[in-house]
Amino acid sequence: MFRRVINPILFLPLSLSINSINVLSSETKNYIDNVLEEKSNITFVEYQEIEKNILNNQEIKSLQNLVNSARFTLSSQIAQKYPSLDFQANGLPKYVAGKNYSSKSSTLKTSQFTANPSLNIRWDLIAPLRGSEIEIAKANYKIAKNNYEIKKKDLIQEAKKRYHKYQKSYQDIQNKKFTLDLSVTSLDNAKTKLNAGVGTKFEVLEAEAQLSRDKQSLNEKKIEHEINKIALKEILNIKGDFGSNKEQNLIGFWNHKLNKNINEGLDRSLSLRNLLLRKSIKKSQANSFLAQNKPNIYISNTLSSTFSKGDSLSEVIDSEESGSNYSNTISLNFAWSIFHGGKNKKSYKSKIAEAEAEEYSYKNLKNILTTNISKAYLNLKLNEEKIISSLKEIESSKESVRLSRLRYDVGISTLKDVLIRQSELSNAKSKNITAIYNYNLNLDELERLTFLEISKSCLGSNDNRIKDTESICNI
Repeated sequence: MFRRVINPILFLPLSLSINSINVLSSETKNYIDNVLEEKSNITFVEYQEIEKNILNNQEIKSLQNLVNSARFTLSSQIAQKYPSLDFQANGLPKYVAGKNYSSKSSTLKTSQFTANPSLNIRWDLIAPLRGSEIEIAKANYKIAKNNYEIKKKDLIQEAKKRYHKYQKSYQDIQNKKFTLDLSVTSLDNAKTKLNAGVGTKFEVLEAEAQLSRDKQSLNEKKIEHEINKIALKEILNIKGDFGSNKEQNLIGFWNHKLNKNINEGLDRSLSLRNLLLRKSIKKSQANSFLAQNKPNIYISNTLSSTFSKGDSLSEVIDSEESGSNYSNTISLNFAWSIFHGGKNKKSYKSKIAEAEAEEYSYKNLKNILTTNISKAYLNLKLNEEKIISSLKEIESSKESVRLSRLRYDVGISTLKDVLIRQSELSNAKSKNITAIYNYNLNLDELERLTFLEISKSCLGSNDNRIKDTESICNI
């Protein structure tokens, strides 16, 4: 038999192209590594500390001020229950100078300093609007506190998501490094066989092309990892660099049944509570319009006085003359706005209609929450199966790579088959990394939606540890 010899000249353009790609890839890798290795002050962040670190977020601090604002507004409305005290002074002092001329009487002169302070105390005994305004302020204060908790929990969930993404991208880098090592081994084997005269230049070029692709893929994962790191620093408001546990693990287990998830999630949902509070606000506003047609009764006490020095309307001014007087008036007052053309009645009906709209919003949100909880729970179960199946796939792919390499070494297989098996192993590892990532996200989402806790131990329906070898409990 004669072996067909392929002219090496045919491979020259491809070889030059691959070599140039390798050079560029090497330069890019060195630049990327230099950029990623830049360090500054290091802060250590762990998964368990995210909730504490999220309090440094600027949006959280802004919402905390809104809570304080609502609290002060409530205090100001409650203050309407107490008497008010007003002090007023018309001229403190006031000086009056002048003349009063008349042809039939003597000319009168005025040169006098006066002061007219008054003190007024008012106490609303019956104020129909006051009760509604206080109830509205209370509801707004509760809504502000709930909004703070909602945003805090949302930010915690988002920070945990970025933390998991940061870990996932690190595992992706390790996977690509593992694949790169396999490609380096494949290239060495191809060159060895070529030098021994049992291989082809085409296989070497194919191995070099695969190696180049793996290097590029590794650089992409490094950049992605750095971007995820920046995103995590942003939400935690971390200045400088930070360190954390980069190993990807299951953060826990979910031992709660679907019905419990839904019931707890609906009962403890702060968003649903806010809708009920908004409904109560609309009703209080409606009642306040009706209250405007009710009488207002209050007690007032006015103490007024006058102090003077000098003369007023006198022929001869006596600058030493002085005088004073005071009066104290206590009264029970009654004010009643009886009719405004039906304006208040129409405004009342408008707010009642808005309250009914909040009721429909409440029911709609309940349906949305039920759907989201169910989806998160079912996706969790799906990702449990994906984790188990991907682990089996990894073991099978490892064996396939080993066998394909042995077949290639003895000459009964091609390098192409080895590279395909390498790709399958890399994909299997990637599936496992993604499944763990999604599983952890589902756990965080369920914890956020249901307010239940993630368990550290894995229990079955009878609260016993599952011993099934294909269970997520034994991963």
